[in-house]
Amino acid sequence: MQVKKRTLLLLACLVWTVAGFNVFRIGILAYATYWSVVNLILSLLVFALFQRFIFGRLVRKHTARILGYQEERQFFLKFFDRKAFLIMAVMIVGGISLRGSGLAPERFIAVFYSGLGASLLLAGILFGRNYFKAPH
Repeated sequence: MQVKKRTLLLLACLVWTVAGFNVFRIGILAYATYWSVVNLILSLLVFALFQRFIFGRLVRKHTARILGYQEERQFFLKFFDRKAFLIMAVMIVGGISLRGSGLAPERFIAVFYSGLGASLLLAGILFGRNYFKAPH
């Protein structure tokens, strides 16, 4: 199925927003008994690190790649490249495995997942912003 290249930004927005919301929700639900200023600061640090070094770069890179396509219509899965799909798969499998194994304490889930989820959610929002800013 072919879509306009601008629509690829909307698809990326939807995928990252849904993923970010779900991960953030897991973290927030786990936060109930672990609320503290230290944990909040740690969550903000996780958010900042992921936003600065991973997801902020990912949004810029994929937006530039998508808008740089010569052909206006592209295959709908080209909103990411292979590496981005691999990152998403590793994160999903890793997250499910980590929670399912019981190796990570609930406090870690609260702190890490809320920071990571917020960063993923912001990436989705940024893809959405880029969708609206892209030329029609």
